[in-house]
Formats: sequence, structure tokens, C-alpha cells
Amino acid sequence: MDRHILHVDMDEFFAAVEKLDRPELRGRPLLVGGDPAARGVVSTASYEARRFGCHSAMPMARAVRLCPQAIVLPVRMRRYAAVSEQVFAIFDRFSPAVEPLSIDEAFLDVTGCRRLLGEAEHIAGEIRRAIRDELHLTASVGVAPNKFLAKVASDLNKPDGLTVITPGTIRATLDPLPIRKLWGVGPAAAERLAVLGVATIGDLRRLGPRLLHDRLGEAGDHLARLAEGRDDRPVTPDGQARSIGQEQTFATDVADLDLLRQILADQVDHVARRLRRGRLRARTVTLKLRYGDFTTLTRSATRPEPTDLSDDLRAMAQALLTAWARQSFAPLRLLGATASGLSAAAGRQLELFADPARQKARRVDEALDAIQARFGKDSVRRGR
Repeated sequence: MDRHILHVDMDEFFAAVEKLDRPELRGRPLLVGGDPAARGVVSTASYEARRFGCHSAMPMARAVRLCPQAIVLPVRMRRYAAVSEQVFAIFDRFSPAVEPLSIDEAFLDVTGCRRLLGEAEHIAGEIRRAIRDELHLTASVGVAPNKFLAKVASDLNKPDGLTVITPGTIRATLDPLPIRKLWGVGPAAAERLAVLGVATIGDLRRLGPRLLHDRLGEAGDHLARLAEGRDDRPVTPDGQARSIGQEQTFATDVADLDLLRQILADQVDHVARRLRRGRLRARTVTLKLRYGDFTTLTRSATRPEPTDLSDDLRAMAQALLTAWARQSFAPLRLLGATASGLSAAAGRQLELFADPARQKARRVDEALDAIQARFGKDSVRRGR
């Protein structure tokens, strides 16, 4: 409880950038994402559109039906990525411990920065002020003793909010919140917990860890810890990580194996880029697979030599997914990929007779990294 963690989350980021570039859009409902006629999905809904029930990851066609007056704009990832770099440059001024979560949010550990910069709440206010004054955007910030609580806090007073959770206010803050605020609780899990009379985090906490373990196993242990506000995970910049991963929880269980393969390929590409950016290589790839009933499996593979090549990591991950599907396929509510067994890329032994195919793969990775760094991660993608 002696840590001071910030979670900074940019408000309606894609929509906010569009309003910044086109002031005439301010105050109007915006939907940023794919074409509604081509099964597009909402990437960001402005707060004006959210009042009509629109939200990210919703089919664009449905969002347009809910809010027919909304202005639909295509994703301009190159522009958003450029603004994101400016946002993260501000983060770096306040703490060396910055863990990116996505293009528009991050954790910062400011525990060791307080003697120089002031208390955590003051640092959070300075970050919000810098984003507002320099970029003319707003961010919501949560301040808390750990990552879970900081993320909960940042979501309580959006937009442009600053919320502090202290050790003495954890229960008072968490208990009234709906159970869906806990990481890992989706619609199916919420229905199972409702049978136990659980609607809020306080209801869950009062059940006690023993009953939760009996009913939900390891998932129950996880939820019991979160309901008490406990989370020991450190804020880990990519260059200091013991593992680097990416996972996604689906709104509804996914039963399409081809879609799961595509999602996994994107996750592994993201992990590989982070490895290369952190000058790291990995020996082990682990899949995380969670069914609708919260049963969670992991499947791992390890190679003799560490690698940061996307082709290597993707082949390992896809082989694991194929083996799992042959043995115990069932619809998934969560899929994730993690690279571990990390070592520094610098200092590796050079190959005496380098494989031309691997040299070509490395050049492809370097070219894609350069393009995506400049124009955004969705500017170019590998063929399936």
C-alpha cells in the first residue's frame, strides 16, 4: 500500500483528435470506425454519441441505428499515432516507469518521483494540465496504491476527471460499484454471480474467498483479491519486463476458429513489435485461453534460441492454438499470447552462416516496424 500508481486514460481519444482538427465537430455525436455498410466496427464513440447507447467495439450499423444523426468518420491511425507519441512524451517527463496499455492509456509509477515532483495527486494534476495546455486534449487520471485501483479510479469521473483512492477509502469506493467493474467479469460471469446474489463488488466481497473458490476455482481467488482491492503487479516498462503479452476479452464467446487465428496473429505481431522496441528476445510463447465458465487454460512452447522475429513467434503461437483446438475446442471469452524467457537482444552471438530466409524475415520486420511507427499500427498488416 506504499505505492503510488497513476492510470492515465485519454478521453474519447480518436473522436477528440477529430474535434481538435475540425472544431466545427465539437458538441456533435461522432462515431469513428469502419463503414457501416461493410460490417465496420466502432473504434471510438464521442460522449455525445454515448448518450444514445453507442460504444466502442459495437457494430457500426447498430450504432448508426441508435444515433442516426451521428457523423461517421474513418479511422486516421497515422494522425492518432502522432498525437499518441506527444502524449507519451509528456508521461516520460514525470516518471521513468511508464507501462503502455494502448495508444491512449498507460500506467505510471510515481512512487519514487514524489520527493522531486510532489505528491501523486499533484503529479496527476500536472500531467492533465500539460496535456490540456500543450495538446488541447483532456485525460482522466486515477491515483491509487495499485494498478487495478488506479484503473478503476480513472473511470469514475470521466471525462477530464481526477480521482484518488487511498488505502482508507478502498472499500467505500469499490463496494457500491457494479460487479462488471472487476477485471475478467463479462456478461456470462455476471450472470453466474447474479445467481449467488452478487450485483456489486461489495456483494462479492461479503461472500468471502472460500465460497468464491468453491464456486469458481482460481477465478474465484482472483475476484476475491480484486474485491479487496489487492493487486501486486508492478508497473513494468517494456525494456524491464519479464514477459510481454497481449490479451483480449470478448463481449460474447467466440466460436469461429478462423477468427481466433486472426486475433492471435494480431496479438503476436503486437508482442513481437514490443520485443523489438525493447531490444528483447523471447524463448517461450504462452497462450491463455478462457472459456465462458471462467475455466482458464495455458499452453506453452519453448525454442532453443531466443527470437524477436514475428514469423517465429507466430508459428509457435498458431501451433499451440491448433493443438488446443484438436483436443478441446470450445468457444472462448478470452484469448491472449505472452512471450517470456526474455533476454537482451544486444550481445547475442552472430550466426556464422546466416539463413537467408531469416535475414529476409528480419528485414520485413524492420520495414513494418518503421512504417507502423510513422503511420500507426493499422497502416500496414501482414497477409493471412
